[in-house]
Amino acid sequence: MSRFAEFLSTEKIDPRRLIAASRQLEKLRPEDRAIRLQKRLNKGKEAPAAAEGAAAAPPKKPRTGRPVTQRVLTAASSGASLTGPQKTRLLRAVNHLLGQKKKDPVDLRKLF
Repeated sequence: MSRFAEFLSTEKIDPRRLIAASRQLEKLRPEDRAIRLQKRLNKGKEAPAAAEGAAAAPPKKPRTGRPVTQRVLTAASSGASLTGPQKTRLLRAVNHLLGQKKKDPVDLRKLF
C-alpha cells in the first residue's frame, strides 16, 4: 500500500469523488480558451509582442483540461511512478476535497 492509498483511507476520501472533483477542477472554461487563442494569435508576432509584454502583466496560466483518470489513480494507489503533472492534478483534487471537509490542505511530499 502506497502513501497515497494510506492517506486516502485515513482521510476517508472516496476515489470516485477524487475523479469527479478533478474533472470539475480541470475542465476548460471560456477564459482558458481565450488565453490559448491569444497565445496562438501572438505566435507569429514575436518582436512587437516582446515590447508590449514588458509593459503588460504576464498572461494567467490556463487549466490543463486533463483530469485525473482511473488509470492514474490505480497507479498512484499501487505505488507506481507518476509524472509531475499527474501528481499535481491529484494533489489539487485532494486539496479540493479536504477543503470541502474543512480540513487543511496538504503538500505534495505528504502524498508521494
